[in-house]
Amino acid sequence: MSMMKAARLHQVGAPMEIEQLPIPTPAANDVVVRVRACGIVPNLGNILANWTTWFPELPLPPLPAVFGLDPAGEITAVGSHVHAWKPGDRVYVNPGLYCGGCRACRSGDLINCTHYAFSGYFGFSQNSLKLYKNYPGGGLAEYMLAPQYALVKLPDNVGFNEAARFGYLGTMYSAMRKAGMGPGKSMLVNGISGTLGIGGALFGLAMGVTRILGTGRNQALLDRVKALAPDRIEVFSNADGGAIDTWVKSRTEGLGVDAFFDALGPGAAHETLQQGVRALKRGGRAYNIGAIAGMVGMDLHTMMDEQQSIEGSAWFTAGEGQDMADMAEAGTLDLSVFEHVCHPLERINEAISGIASRNGGFSNFVINP
Repeated sequence: MSMMKAARLHQVGAPMEIEQLPIPTPAANDVVVRVRACGIVPNLGNILANWTTWFPELPLPPLPAVFGLDPAGEITAVGSHVHAWKPGDRVYVNPGLYCGGCRACRSGDLINCTHYAFSGYFGFSQNSLKLYKNYPGGGLAEYMLAPQYALVKLPDNVGFNEAARFGYLGTMYSAMRKAGMGPGKSMLVNGISGTLGIGGALFGLAMGVTRILGTGRNQALLDRVKALAPDRIEVFSNADGGAIDTWVKSRTEGLGVDAFFDALGPGAAHETLQQGVRALKRGGRAYNIGAIAGMVGMDLHTMMDEQQSIEGSAWFTAGEGQDMADMAEAGTLDLSVFEHVCHPLERINEAISGIASRNGGFSNFVINP
């Protein structure tokens, strides 16, 4: 067999088309993966329909292109310089592509590569287009090409559908690692019941965080998050306009939290992020991982006096992805909370449009090519 089914986007705003394409052949440092599951991110529909409005400065892969950010499957072929992987290995493919030669890459700062790109999604600069020449397609196909540095080995107790959620989980995990989360620490997650935020609860438990505070609007979903560990997770609905920082201070003896993670998306009100920053204790650190849009005002004088900081955290490395797989293998990371909503590749357009009807972060939308 030399051909495969793939879903390709030919034009921004148009539906994807199911086509027959050649199965890729691995170069020396590459592998070919038989894709068994590919996660669909909630923003995919908006981005593909409104790219030139939302992010005109960031390049898409040259169209027509195969998208698909979070693939998992089995290796079917390896290049001549691949020694640690073999056909049959079960893997997740981290879509973060880097050049390996710029100063950031040579310093091990891979996500700050001058060519950094997401395979099957978008690039972070015009340099990204060079990487798309080597890796033009994502996971919405029966097979895909991947560099060996992007692979995460999956244990037997992690299914492909669960692994297809690693992208959103890894975004939260990487930020929590930067914040030094662990025993004795406290944290706040804005949007803890959402697709990105629920990882804060799961990794907070897995990493031994002592106090996990979370906000959202849907009380029923918040109650489900709290039920994961009622003695360690506390939740607060700000649907009626209640102040997040006031609630946090009331739960922490007026001190605030060690770290704040804003997991709300581009449409969120700026005030929610600002309240989260005000909920930090002295020396606390804030992380924006939800991509809030627009210019957000900050009280930098107070942040200076309190020695606080705010940082953006965009993605995670394959090494961090391996941490996640290892935690799942050990049983400290519980992936059983996800409700998989699966579609075949032929129903990709229907699946994208159906993401709006999801059960918060508990729903996991997956394509099974």
